[in-house]
Amino acid sequence: MTQYRVMIGLLLYLTASRPDIMFSVCLCARFQKEAREVHLIAVKCIFRYLIGTSNLDLLFKRRESFKLTIYYDANYVGHKVERKSTSRSCHFIGGKLVTWICKKQGSTTLSTVEA
Repeated sequence: MTQYRVMIGLLLYLTASRPDIMFSVCLCARFQKEAREVHLIAVKCIFRYLIGTSNLDLLFKRRESFKLTIYYDANYVGHKVERKSTSRSCHFIGGKLVTWICKKQGSTTLSTVEA
């Protein structure tokens, strides 16, 4: 499914300016190795969403505060299938979401101290 990988690459590039698609794109990116037809359909839905919302963008006005606010969260063994922890964070500038990170731990932990 080379077409699927190319589409995911394009969408990952777009997440820099469209944080609203970050979760969906990252979820679809997990299936690049064993992509099925249902995953390709989901990626095409994301492209249709982008076409329908092409007028959305981030707007920073001069009078707004450029205060940086960061929220961070981690769950231990939150993924039911793989039993791996997930770390998440959101970064806001002036009340607007600019980056969002969700990362699954590379290895399985046996205790919260190990995580």
